[in-house]
Amino acid sequence: MHLQESGEMYLEAIHVLYSKNSSVRSIDISEHLGYSKPSVSRAVGLLKNGGYITVDKDGFILLTEAGKEVAEKIYERHTLLTRFLCYIGVDEETASEDACKIEHAISDESFAAIKRYASNLK
Repeated sequence: MHLQESGEMYLEAIHVLYSKNSSVRSIDISEHLGYSKPSVSRAVGLLKNGGYITVDKDGFILLTEAGKEVAEKIYERHTLLTRFLCYIGVDEETASEDACKIEHAISDESFAAIKRYASNLK
């Protein structure tokens, strides 16, 4: 199953929420992203069917290995791009918003080049 941008955003949100709370339910995702409960429910079903998450009998959501791989990749892109944009003078709020848009579209090659360049800035 090929993930669209929205699927990547949901996986990233689950990753972020899990790192903060060690448990995630649909309502947590809804509140975090500001999406309606039906939208989150539909996305959770799609991600579950795609093999990216599991949902236990109590409604707790866990990333599968495939889901964790995507979530960590997107989260790394978001954080590095946000820091890089801030470094070159973009305010943090704008940098984070722009990074969110870029993280889904940038190629692996271009991201790797930015990552290499940014690592030399420390």
